[in-house]
Amino acid sequence: MARSAMTIPSAEGGLGQYLAEIRKFPMLEPQEEYMLAKRWREHNDPNAAQKLVTSHLRLVAKIAMGYRGYGLPISEVISEGNVGLMQAVKRFEPDKGFRLATYAMWWIKASIQEYILRSWSLVKMGTTAAQKKLFFNLRKAKSQISALEEGDLRPDQVAQIATKLGVTEQDVVEMNRRLGGDSSLNAPLRGDVEGGGEWQDWLADDRDSQETLLAETEEFDNRRNALAGALSVLNDRERRIFEARRLSDDPMTLEDLAAEFGVSRERVRQIEVRAFEKVQKAVIDRVSQMEATGAREAVPAH
Repeated sequence: MARSAMTIPSAEGGLGQYLAEIRKFPMLEPQEEYMLAKRWREHNDPNAAQKLVTSHLRLVAKIAMGYRGYGLPISEVISEGNVGLMQAVKRFEPDKGFRLATYAMWWIKASIQEYILRSWSLVKMGTTAAQKKLFFNLRKAKSQISALEEGDLRPDQVAQIATKLGVTEQDVVEMNRRLGGDSSLNAPLRGDVEGGGEWQDWLADDRDSQETLLAETEEFDNRRNALAGALSVLNDRERRIFEARRLSDDPMTLEDLAAEFGVSRERVRQIEVRAFEKVQKAVIDRVSQMEATGAREAVPAH
């Protein structure tokens, strides 16, 4: 799918205008999304791909907002996320039974993170999985152990973070120093400032809140939560096979799973199909229940 062949709004003209534009694209019902994905996959229909992409631009924007603390133009972060979305649409397999949003979020995050790593000239680092994890999780890890002071970490804090993130202590020390120049807006406010929080939380912003503009993405969160809850209907063997075959980034083969459980390939396939049907039914039931609950809560009491 060539990026130039697809017409989507650009965030370069201003975030508020962009968010207003992408809200005009309707979100797709499950069956409509499925049929569009089939048309794209089987017939290379560019109009179908266009609709799939534009209906998920709000998801990209929501994810991109979570990466505002790295000092990069939000318009470029969103643009990179859109590239990831297009890659997800290109590879999406609708017959696996899940919504495009669930699949696309991983491609969107990966594309944004790769862009941030490429852009951070102050961080002359490699791109191993462990280094990426450290880069994007160090602040959170420091916050969890109340390591809020500027400067070097204490040895015990270094050891704790290294163990938690699966990297060496030297990696933690070096990354903490490299990210030090980025700490100004993320530094905690002093205790005498009412409300606390970080400096960036107090920057003036007269735009509409992102929560208001991106409220529609709650549908995605509801369905993700429904999937997580639906897995509880499976027994241990069904869940292992289902996750290994349907949810893994690198799905296991029927042969490997057959060897693991000491059964035939056909038996593994049967268990996979049965597990999928159980999860699909549970997801539908849970989503319907959540939607019904939301509808009841929206009706004012008499």
